[in-house]
Amino acid sequence: MTVQPTGAEHVAPVTAGVPEPGAVTVVIPTFNESAGVRELLRRIAVSVPARIACEVVFVDDSTDDTPAVIADAARDCPFPVSVIHRDTPDGGLGGAVVEGLKAAVSDWIVVMDADLQHPPALVPDLVATGEKEDADLVVASRYLPGGSRAGLAGGYRVAVSRGATWLAKGLFPRALGGISDPMSGFFAIRRSAVTAGVLRPLGYKILLELAVRGRPARVAEVPFVFEERFAGESKSTAAEGMRFLRHLVGLRTASPLARMAAFGLIGLTGFVPNLAALYLLTGTGLHYLPAEILANQAGVAWNFLLIELLLFRDRRHHRHRADRVARFALLANADLVLRIPLIALFVGQLHMAVLPATALALLTTFVLRFAGTEALVYLPRGARTARTGRNLR
Repeated sequence: MTVQPTGAEHVAPVTAGVPEPGAVTVVIPTFNESAGVRELLRRIAVSVPARIACEVVFVDDSTDDTPAVIADAARDCPFPVSVIHRDTPDGGLGGAVVEGLKAAVSDWIVVMDADLQHPPALVPDLVATGEKEDADLVVASRYLPGGSRAGLAGGYRVAVSRGATWLAKGLFPRALGGISDPMSGFFAIRRSAVTAGVLRPLGYKILLELAVRGRPARVAEVPFVFEERFAGESKSTAAEGMRFLRHLVGLRTASPLARMAAFGLIGLTGFVPNLAALYLLTGTGLHYLPAEILANQAGVAWNFLLIELLLFRDRRHHRHRADRVARFALLANADLVLRIPLIALFVGQLHMAVLPATALALLTTFVLRFAGTEALVYLPRGARTARTGRNLR
């Protein structure tokens, strides 16, 4: 990663007309935006410095000449411009924004796209609204009176955007209750309200991260018209859509109880490949006992893939993949071995009927398997050591 300051050193003074906001850092993630950044900086220079002191931080994941174009255009800017170029685009656009949040030094941070669908002239209004309403987060919304999503190209993108908004608000009614446009990529946030260490971005919807994990105390909104793209192509692809869905799952399963519920639902889906494999194996004439053992491995493999993809995606790098597979398979098959003695114990010693004893054994082994999977397969070694240390104290 490289940080390159560019442009003029002068910072324009704040003028009257705005309720004395602090200075603003404009964070702009870029990926191959060389065709539009010159015009973007020109519009920022026209509309922002006269009302509020600013700096611009580009966080760049480009494979083209975008950093060089920014450096050349910054020479005419009446505010500091810097470029953070990331060699590895971890977290996608959301990860780029987090890097910009860490680098910002102003009281306020405004996040916006580089394609000019977010009007730079609104930057001072976002900050002024935050100061006036004592808000920690100010969202530019397409869905308030006076706002518009006119710049979305075609009915398909409109439908996808609206569907994603409903899904996000349905999953997080409390955290997003005061936000009409949680899919917005245009917002202002107080630097004091940013806790970068809790953010786990995945894809391009960083506002969800800030609202759900950060839980700002007070949120305000201003309407804005989503304009047509100045240059380049949309970064919204099917792959980004899948990342967004994985991001929602990760946010929704952040608590242990929610992860346990998701773990159980994934486990239920494992019955499908399990039964399909059992049908095929017994159809070949294999005895049902070895067929049961082999078929169980199909369910184990299915569950492992979904858990890796959806539930513990951000913890996969703490162990080698082969190590995770071996540990998960051992725990999953130990479930079978443990369940029968438990049923015998419940029936023989506690005098329970077979059906409730079986149900209780299933519940017991499920809880143990979830706890074992989290602690022995996916819990970071450092976190495990820290937890042990806290228990000793």
